[in-house]
Amino acid sequence: MEKVFFYKMSGAGNDFILIDKNSNPSFTLESKSIKKMCDRRNGIGADGVITITNSKTYDFEMQYFNADGSTGSLCGNGARCAIRFAEISGRIKNRNTNFLSNGLTYSGEVLNGSEIKFFFNSPKGLKYNFKILAAKQLINACFADTGSPHVVIKVEDILKDSENPLSKYETLDEVPVFELGREIRYHKDFAPGGTNVNFIKLVDNKIHIRTYERGVEDETFACGTGATASAIIGYYIFGLKPPIKLITRGGDELIVDFEIENQNVKDLSLTGPAKVTFTGELLLNQYF
Repeated sequence: MEKVFFYKMSGAGNDFILIDKNSNPSFTLESKSIKKMCDRRNGIGADGVITITNSKTYDFEMQYFNADGSTGSLCGNGARCAIRFAEISGRIKNRNTNFLSNGLTYSGEVLNGSEIKFFFNSPKGLKYNFKILAAKQLINACFADTGSPHVVIKVEDILKDSENPLSKYETLDEVPVFELGREIRYHKDFAPGGTNVNFIKLVDNKIHIRTYERGVEDETFACGTGATASAIIGYYIFGLKPPIKLITRGGDELIVDFEIENQNVKDLSLTGPAKVTFTGELLLNQYF
């Protein structure tokens, strides 16, 4: 019975199934098999699947697939896990790396055994203080595309009761992230592709964050592109100075650093933990 060896990896609680295609040359992925693999009850369980292959020009090439089988957008924590795996598998000759993801060039750095820094391309579509009609109210929001589209909403800008202007949420734990996140994710204002949705609260100069991720269609324990978008928004709405620290739903700390030059964001990076949690074997007839 043919088997495929896999690594289970975690980037600050954002978890992935990683497969080295050079070690599994006959391996191919289909949308239905990705869904089965990411199923947390009947499969391995993950927020997404990453494949790594050798590249003639770069250290490696990464492909990322969401848990629903879709692809095409950037995954920041997935990229950090890919960098960590590239180091483990000997593809990185020093601490710095250049690689491909979905046809675009990115870079990163191994800071130590588990701390990985990933450098983003410049964000797009920055928009501040616009209104979204959701949960029967107009909610103040911001937006940034950091490789994936992200709406960012302060907890204090949401009403528990749309008819009571004093009934604002005070903590992240109170926010109905799944219900409200799903409504905004599919909002007509972001059709047809939809958006990810981040809910944030500033505590002791750190941004605490919860994210509803499209493609996973649920809240995840962390989201790298969402943390990065929220840090950029936090620079403007909270007056925070980079590097900006964020606390994820899983309790890990992510650090977003950047510079502002002529009102443009440059040298944007995300740093945090990335590790292998376990390894295993897939029985191909169970998934393909």
